[in-house]
Amino acid sequence: MFGNKNKTPLPVRNKEELPHVKEGLTLKEWRSNHKNKHKWRTRRWAVLIGMNLLFFLSFFFDLSILEGSLSGSRLLGFYLMDPFNTAQELAISFLTGHWPLLTMNYIIGILTIIIFYALMGGRSFCSWICPYHFLAEWSEKLHNYLVKKKKIKEHTFNISLRWVFWVGFVLLAIFTKELVFENLNPVGILSRAIIYGPGLILLWILILIIFEIVYSKRFWCRYVCPIGATYSMIGHVTPVTIRFDLDKCAHCLDCQQVCLVPHELWFVKKGAATDVTHTTGSDCTRCGLCVDVCPGDALKFTIKGLDKIT
Repeated sequence: MFGNKNKTPLPVRNKEELPHVKEGLTLKEWRSNHKNKHKWRTRRWAVLIGMNLLFFLSFFFDLSILEGSLSGSRLLGFYLMDPFNTAQELAISFLTGHWPLLTMNYIIGILTIIIFYALMGGRSFCSWICPYHFLAEWSEKLHNYLVKKKKIKEHTFNISLRWVFWVGFVLLAIFTKELVFENLNPVGILSRAIIYGPGLILLWILILIIFEIVYSKRFWCRYVCPIGATYSMIGHVTPVTIRFDLDKCAHCLDCQQVCLVPHELWFVKKGAATDVTHTTGSDCTRCGLCVDVCPGDALKFTIKGLDKIT
């Protein structure tokens, strides 16, 4: 998450060194010349909708392609396990002595997910697969509009609050010997609603969305969701990341305004960068919004260490 944040920042660049000044443009002209085509957002939404639709089609037409839900599924016969549900189940199993009953399919299921997201970016699950994330993105737009019109105020919390919830939900599972979190989990609730049909439990989703619109945007994703926190842990080793080039940045902060986890782009602020290049950390969802919006192409997808090879 922090990268080289604790190092001494580089000297603030002179105005003549900024990319828009080198092109003889004002910052406003430079930004307006950039056509925001939402390339990565379009790709991401297509994958997200497609994957969740595949769950529904597999169930509706009784196809053995993608069975189950995002809480636990099977792709072409290969089991896929949610990592946070697995953490709770393992805690219960070791406490009750049932861990020897864990099957090879179970072990393969969790290892497959961990390896895949360790390679592709831990929290890429959030922006590329999670159906609640899709709703939260739209509710954030409405929230930002209301803040801009001064109808509501922005409320934020300490990002570390999610780890309190993470530990709390695991302890609840241990004490009750049940996956209590799954009763509140918007990811599982929406996934099952898409596949098997809606129910009254969707009122809980509505309450969350309304709260995020009128009080604190992305409250669940940023401060509560233990699934995202678990994927963040996995994301510490991922090679896929967003690379920042200071020389191409004019510090317009457009990227941070659209970022779903703005603390990951701490280095784009004037005088904050500690190196000429930076990469995003484990909280980055690899959504690509910052890449789409950047006027100077200062942010791009990359694979760590690839520049050293090439």
